[in-house]
Amino acid sequence: MTTAARTTPAVLDRVARELPEHAAVVTADRMLTYAELRAEVRRAAAALIDLGVQPGDCVAIWAPNTWHWVVACLAVHHAGAVLVPLNTRYTAGEATDILARTGAPLLFASGEFLGTDKAASIDRADVPALRHVVRVPIERADGTWDEFIARGADLAAVDERVAAVTDEDVSDILFTSGTTGRSKGVRCAQRQSLDASAAWAACGQVSSADRYLCINPFFHNFGYKAGILACLQTGATLFPALTFDPERTMQAVQDHRITVLPGPPTIYQTLLDHPRRGEFDLSSLRFAVTGAATIPVVLIERMQSELDIDIVLTAYGLTEAAGFGTMCRADDDAVTVATTSGRPIADFELRIGDQGEVLLRGPNVMLGYLDDPEATAAAIDADGWLHTGDVGELDPAGNVKITDRLKDMYICGGFNVYPAEIEQVLARLPGVAEAAVIGVPDDRLGEVGKAFVVTLPGATLDEQTVIAYTREHLANFKTPRSVEFLDALPRNPGGKVVKPELRRHTERA
Repeated sequence: MTTAARTTPAVLDRVARELPEHAAVVTADRMLTYAELRAEVRRAAAALIDLGVQPGDCVAIWAPNTWHWVVACLAVHHAGAVLVPLNTRYTAGEATDILARTGAPLLFASGEFLGTDKAASIDRADVPALRHVVRVPIERADGTWDEFIARGADLAAVDERVAAVTDEDVSDILFTSGTTGRSKGVRCAQRQSLDASAAWAACGQVSSADRYLCINPFFHNFGYKAGILACLQTGATLFPALTFDPERTMQAVQDHRITVLPGPPTIYQTLLDHPRRGEFDLSSLRFAVTGAATIPVVLIERMQSELDIDIVLTAYGLTEAAGFGTMCRADDDAVTVATTSGRPIADFELRIGDQGEVLLRGPNVMLGYLDDPEATAAAIDADGWLHTGDVGELDPAGNVKITDRLKDMYICGGFNVYPAEIEQVLARLPGVAEAAVIGVPDDRLGEVGKAFVVTLPGATLDEQTVIAYTREHLANFKTPRSVEFLDALPRNPGGKVVKPELRRHTERA
């Protein structure tokens, strides 16, 4: 299939025309062919228009992986609006901040899921622009999705909106934690989200014959762009997974003859080491891609031999580059795949700048941050180079190896974590004089946070109290797993905390 279409409505029209009876999305409770998916998306888009969503409005989705997410995200684009995915691990406060900043008039939110009701947790008084919340049923039939869809009668209005959508319209705004403690909204155009994800799919040779089990959350680039948009452009069949459970995953691979299974390294490690792995037929697996952490060479070799996956690749990307950047290729050897993140894709140029910083340039560098021209100018220089903040080196073949970070960001379970955001929360905890957070190695999650706290004179704090406080205000992946109390933080002559000294202190302990 070609990838010439550069708006998601045009892509859906084409794949529905070419593969109308081919399965598009399959879950336990619903199967949609591409023709049915297009029809459902158009009804949802008509419902959005009926509820007053205007071209350029932001529409948020705060829900786990279901077929509703796929329909909703594509419907947002058909209505000429902008998709704003929200991390399902966000607290109500974190979600409210983003809803307020984007002025979203409508939110798709999950009903009760894993003991939490996302839709009910938002205080509507804090988001006056939010006029409608559509509850997506997950564990109970408590949703308002059917009522929402029933409003979608005026398909002519959808045709008018779709005709007006252009390649350069903003497709989505994904929020990434900010080094100053506040998340930043990354604006990407329709063509960028499509072109970058198409390049990713091409590296894995994804086609309409593939059956793609998507464990990566849709709110993340890895699930939304390398999942939904990659399948949409290749005609592959998408199997959304609500959560990762190793036995259910292996059962799904066996039952549905899954061929594509991307994910962080922990997923493959868990499957390889699972005591019941031999009871499942995993021979259908063809393509796996991982990243977001240092990968042991032996893990790549085991994925190729014990799981018998034909193509195992690693990749490097960031939200500011439409979620992508570099990727290995199908004919790379195991050592190259394990020790590098491959070569540029999606028409990116790459060079190593000052202090070894990895720089990217190309048509898929973000349009800029939402309402933050200063941060945009700091990230993209006058020559168009995106300063990633990551330190890397190139091998003779042009593969990049990420060796460090100029910034303090670390990656916990595949999610970027910026310590400044956690430090600002800790600063509000009574009894804390100052705090610093670093990432430390963790066998399961790659890295987890460790907080160093200096208490005020006379204050009494313990590790449990500090961790509980951060968990109350931050998503779980941002919550430090350990706390150490110091008399003072190490600082340089300029007064800045010397985090390398904190890392050395941890290594000595």
